[in-house]
Amino acid sequence: MTHGLAPYRPASDEPPAERSFRESARLVTELRAVIPGGAHTYAKCDDQYPEHMAPVIVRGRGAHVWDVDGNEFIEYGSGLRSVILGHAHPRVNAAAMAAMDRGTNFVRPSVLELEAAEAMLSVLPRADMVKFAKNGSDVTTAAVRLARAVTGRDLVAICADQPFFSVDDWFIGAAAMPAGIPQAVRDLTVGFPFNDLPSLTALLDAHPGEVACVVLEAATAIDPAPGYFAGLRKLCDERGVLIVLDEMITGFRWALGGAQSVYDIDPDLSTFGKAIGNGFAVSALAGKREYMQRGGFDHGQERVFLLSTTHGAETHALAAAIAVVDEFKERPVPRHLAEIGSALRDGVRALASAYGIEKNLLVLGPPQNLVFATLDQDGERSQLFRTVFMEQLLLHGVLATSFVVSDALSENDVARTLQAVDAACAVYRRALEDGVERHLHGRPVRPALRPY
Repeated sequence: MTHGLAPYRPASDEPPAERSFRESARLVTELRAVIPGGAHTYAKCDDQYPEHMAPVIVRGRGAHVWDVDGNEFIEYGSGLRSVILGHAHPRVNAAAMAAMDRGTNFVRPSVLELEAAEAMLSVLPRADMVKFAKNGSDVTTAAVRLARAVTGRDLVAICADQPFFSVDDWFIGAAAMPAGIPQAVRDLTVGFPFNDLPSLTALLDAHPGEVACVVLEAATAIDPAPGYFAGLRKLCDERGVLIVLDEMITGFRWALGGAQSVYDIDPDLSTFGKAIGNGFAVSALAGKREYMQRGGFDHGQERVFLLSTTHGAETHALAAAIAVVDEFKERPVPRHLAEIGSALRDGVRALASAYGIEKNLLVLGPPQNLVFATLDQDGERSQLFRTVFMEQLLLHGVLATSFVVSDALSENDVARTLQAVDAACAVYRRALEDGVERHLHGRPVRPALRPY
């Protein structure tokens, strides 16, 4: 039974290199004994990977990583999109090590705090002030707190089409794992769809004078519709609502000035993380002076406890961020991301078409932020087929829960990835024909955020 699929050609006859995951599997068991879920980020847990095939990494260089079993992989989505220049980048590491050699944390601000702030603001012309922290949740939650203080309102409107904004209660209460968050807190967050101003207007009309801010990304899987952000700015100005733009993913990946520079967006507050430190722990809240100054004391209004963290301005992380900005200013990194991503996307789509599975294996998103979707015979998203596809990628030396590229990827890396995809497509095709269960080697992968 072929389900109407077109003929396919066989993958390369060359078998994959022998790969053992024995030591990784052993360490996964030990990790889960001492760390809830076995990792410090849910998206890194072993349930995101085929059973007994979740590599435990020992080192990385550029776009490649090596696990405890000695396997080498071409890696995508490096550091959950944070390692944008590649692992162990010489310029970034040298800057961080030089800063560490002079001390990492002091009782007063380091001169690097001024230098990093000036570097960040130099690429964000709509922002007047910036404050650093260690992760994206901290700065996005600080933006929400500031918006509530400025407006005197309690409700937060989040873009419900976008998956993640913070680990804090105001967001997780509206997510798929709200256990432990009081209902009263959950009720303070409401959702709206992306690219749909009438729906947001209706939401604000349903809560007149109650919404402090809208929180959304500029674009991840799809671009904003023409005029969307101009209309959003006008609507929020009319209703006294602040715009908080989450640039965790888009910041630097779309352009050095973030997606706001690409789409001409005028946010009140914007938040950055991930790529700005090339994997070092640094995030930033940037915004207009009239709002940001409420976190200081050069004003006569009630002060806002904006951000105050012991490790928020560690010198090595700020030095890394300065080095990343300098690298981006000297080289067109976003252009390379788009080019290498386009080559990968086009290659995967061509292979899927050759095997007649172009309606089942999809590559989605802009080239610098590609994800893949695995659909079954009925066109429904399938974790079973995702598992089959990922198993084959791993066996052929590709570590990928997405196809998000880094600047370190080479044309040869893409060619090797497409060889792995070729083999995976052959198995995917057979799984569509004779049943996916016959091609699974363990339990299927699972959504990262799920209640049970």
